[in-house]
Amino acid sequence: MFTIQQASQRTGLSEPTLRYYEEVGLIGPITRDQSSGHRRYRESEIDALQALACLRAMGVGIEDMRMYQANRAIGNAAAGEQRDILNRHAERVELEIATLRVHLEYLQAKAGLWDARERGDAADEAEAQLRVHEILPQLESTLR
Repeated sequence: MFTIQQASQRTGLSEPTLRYYEEVGLIGPITRDQSSGHRRYRESEIDALQALACLRAMGVGIEDMRMYQANRAIGNAAAGEQRDILNRHAERVELEIATLRVHLEYLQAKAGLWDARERGDAADEAEAQLRVHEILPQLESTLR
């Protein structure tokens, strides 16, 4: 059995988050120490919380976490639904990565522009300016 502090350390979730997850039914109810009333987490609950911590880190919302936890309890019969939940979030992450790539290209192009200006290299500056203008339509689409 683990205290809330130990559960927090093992999962990377804050103590308020652990309490919240119990409150909203993602985990628990958690056993309480009879003398102190403090929460005591079992290894299986730590495992479930670690899975939730991973989902949370990837931007999965409470409702999908709740469904994921319910499906974990069902097991293989819910495998298709688990796959669908994870694939939906994988698609969202792919879009975020694509957006970040555009942002990175823009930042690098602008840095190149300012580098050329610092060096007084008009040819490199013109080339960098063209690159910035090529990226702008993609960048603008990510800002909407």
